[in-house]
Amino acid sequence: MSELSWYGVRCVFRHRELGVYEERLTLWRARSSDEAISRGELEAREYCADLDSIEYVDFAEAYRMLGEPGEGAEVFSLMRESGLPAGEYVGRFFDTGAERTGS
Repeated sequence: MSELSWYGVRCVFRHRELGVYEERLTLWRARSSDEAISRGELEAREYCADLDSIEYVDFAEAYRMLGEPGEGAEVFSLMRESGLPAGEYVGRFFDTGAERTGS
């Protein structure tokens, strides 16, 4: 049996009434990324069961962390190939103007 590692799992949800999507990152101790995703998806379905008009869109990704979580620890990383200049890349994927962020 392989050793337990920490994994960050990102799941995506749709809030039907608000017309928004939500990405949630959760942390799990697991023996593989598949096990971490299974645990993250179980929690995702429990999260939806407790809230009206929210659905899990069946999308999860896992990231195996190096070491233990702590201050400044990287809990998730995703690399995407793109030929876009930096400003256009950020505008397309992260700062579209439709985000609901705190002020």
